[in-house]
Amino acid sequence: MYGKLGIGHTRWATHGPPNDVNAHPHVSSDGSFALVHNGIIENYSALKESLTAKGYVFESQTDTEVLVRLVEDVRKSTGLSLGKAIRQALSQVHGTYGIAAVSGEDPDMLIAARKGSPLILGIGEGEYFLGSDAAPIVEYTRKVVYLNDGEMVIVRRSGFTVYTVENQMLDKTIHELEWDLEQIEKGGFEHFMLKEIMEQPSSIENAMRGRLLPRSPYVMLGGLLDVMDSLSRSSRIIICACGTSWHAALAGEYIIESLARIPVEVEYASEFRYRDPILNEGDAVIVISQSGETADTLAAIHEAQRQGIPVYGICNTVGSTIARDTDAGVYLHAGPEIGVASTKAFTAQVTVLSMLAIKLAQTKGTLKGPELAKMVKEIRAIPAKIQRVLNGAEKIEALSSVYRYASNFLYLGRGPNFPVALEGALKLKEISYIHAEGYPAAEMKHGPIALIDRFMPVVFIAMHDATFEKVVSNIEEVVARDGIVIAVTDAPKGRLDELCDHVIRIPTTHTLLSPLLTVIPLQLLSYYIAVLRGCHVDQPRNLAKSVTVE
Repeated sequence: MYGKLGIGHTRWATHGPPNDVNAHPHVSSDGSFALVHNGIIENYSALKESLTAKGYVFESQTDTEVLVRLVEDVRKSTGLSLGKAIRQALSQVHGTYGIAAVSGEDPDMLIAARKGSPLILGIGEGEYFLGSDAAPIVEYTRKVVYLNDGEMVIVRRSGFTVYTVENQMLDKTIHELEWDLEQIEKGGFEHFMLKEIMEQPSSIENAMRGRLLPRSPYVMLGGLLDVMDSLSRSSRIIICACGTSWHAALAGEYIIESLARIPVEVEYASEFRYRDPILNEGDAVIVISQSGETADTLAAIHEAQRQGIPVYGICNTVGSTIARDTDAGVYLHAGPEIGVASTKAFTAQVTVLSMLAIKLAQTKGTLKGPELAKMVKEIRAIPAKIQRVLNGAEKIEALSSVYRYASNFLYLGRGPNFPVALEGALKLKEISYIHAEGYPAAEMKHGPIALIDRFMPVVFIAMHDATFEKVVSNIEEVVARDGIVIAVTDAPKGRLDELCDHVIRIPTTHTLLSPLLTVIPLQLLSYYIAVLRGCHVDQPRNLAKSVTVE
């Protein structure tokens, strides 16, 4: 089948199961137009009840079909054009949307609008593309227009026009994407996830490039240059994030508090927005998101700004909504991450947070002289040390075959490696569908120890630091209960080899930077187990790369 205009949407099943009836696009009763929708119409139930009373029939369980019938009703009662009817219908909608619509009555027109869900217009040679992300567009063009909330675009062969939902015409800037097509291809790897794991030495170097000054113990974060003094004087820093980014934020809490001596609180963005948070003068909010489009994180920005608090962003996607809505920030420059389970974005986020901590400490004077120079030297050495871990991937692949049939895993760590335990458990859950939990190692005896038997693999992050002896004691408790122990450590050969079933050795680094190394074997372990179990590694069930709905 050939055509010159079309729409489609890979649907997240928010209303009704993913089946043919609920699939997008949804078509009007008379077949005159079709529409796809990303987001959640929160008042869909009330709208559906009203439209049903008017005689409209619904075939699906989706909120999107309700939006289609609402547009139909507006057209029927007003005689408006499709574009004006969509605009009026959207004024009755509560919730989030990124929509695209086409009409059989005007086959040269594509209409799109957004509120809370990302939408990008790609501008090619005699062609246009709409997407929620740059990845599917960069193959065809690097020129894009980012639509903001409350904006609508009407695209024709002759060009495009952007309006506000109040029908005010806008003059939009055309941006140039930084990504190359090569970056979004597998490059000979079986899966994007493996490619992205293996890219981490270079992605971390990219995150540090231009920020760790040559032959200098100082850090330069250009995106925060104008606000660094005020940020360093903050009485409290609140970091909001979701999922893997939340784990990176937890690691950042340890690093910032230890080096810069500024109190840090880490919040789930989804909770922060709803619990009426108490923010005070002198606070600062930092939000973290790989995509820069996470719905709950965007809502956290708006809540903080509503209370007059400065908000700074850490994200990977240039031009994303978070990059545009925050007061200042830092890009990860990790390159596109296609695999749903985040890997290189996590290590890039921890790298940026580490550099931020060093810069804050440098500005405040809590880290100076030899200590400052040592910290910068250690972070410079991280990419080469990660490469050494990756060079041992075959050993971790062999280890994975032993645990492919496990039903449960427990991950334990202390200090800055407690967040890594959480992240390791999340990775295994996401892509292999094995139940896993992460805990602080010292909390094991407060519940998880009841689960331990010879069928329960326990992964310990046992770095040879101030907590090492305590963690060894925890390992001995597991061994005494016939538990299976896998240890990730930089300790020399000795006690761990006698106690543990498997020991994965990594290079030594500063304790605060160790999450950048300890997470790598856990990423590989989850990847190889998932492959052996026949799972869809890059597209695990029920998950999306960017969570752009609540």
